[in-house]
Amino acid sequence: MQGLTISPDRGGVCAVLDTQGLQVGNLKLIGGRWKFKAMGHDDQGQVIPGGGPLTERHNMSFDRLDCAEITNRLLGG
Repeated sequence: MQGLTISPDRGGVCAVLDTQGLQVGNLKLIGGRWKFKAMGHDDQGQVIPGGGPLTERHNMSFDRLDCAEITNRLLGG
């Protein structure tokens, strides 16, 4: 996973996509901070909350929607 894309804020929720356009999580505005909610998919395409390639980063929080900072922290760079 080389980079991430963050969709525009839609009422306190932003999708987080990998370079292939697959959703790997959401950022949710909770208590004035953006919290990352990891997600994955099983073999049948069902969503696995807290799963996926960034499961170890589930619940990581951020002060603002800064794509470079969020990508750096989520990908461990």
